[in-house]
Amino acid sequence: MSKTEYILNVNGKSKNIVSSEDKPLLYILRDDFKLTGTKLGCGLEQCGSCAVLVDGSKILSCNRPAIEFVDKEITTIEGISKNDVLNEIQQSFKEFNAAQCGYCTSGIIVSLTELFNKKQTPGKKEIIESLSGQLCRCGSHASVLKAINNVIKLRKNND
Repeated sequence: MSKTEYILNVNGKSKNIVSSEDKPLLYILRDDFKLTGTKLGCGLEQCGSCAVLVDGSKILSCNRPAIEFVDKEITTIEGISKNDVLNEIQQSFKEFNAAQCGYCTSGIIVSLTELFNKKQTPGKKEIIESLSGQLCRCGSHASVLKAINNVIKLRKNND
């Protein structure tokens, strides 16, 4: 397949990309933007490790061609924090040590960021729906739930 030239906007920075039209977004993020927080897990859009936000909505990037995201705002785990300040979800994950190996963590945080951007204090059902498709093999689920509950508690206290 021939190479195509296009521009992607990732974490507020635009970059000229030259790649085949079928090259997945994940590889462009890792190879061209040098953003390695987004992970390749299963390569089948089933584990959620490759989750990123596109115009504020979560997508899985391991199979979707990067060229689909021209004129879109892509946000990776690196772009969720602002000016080296962790967002509330990242901070809570840090506080509650809500990761073991950490491989799935970026995808989980991206999923929760989408949810908390849309809903001030989501309920249990919304949290479960948000995390469906996010696979953690280490078993850090209890710590993840503590971190989520902490974010909800902090938001309720700030209302």
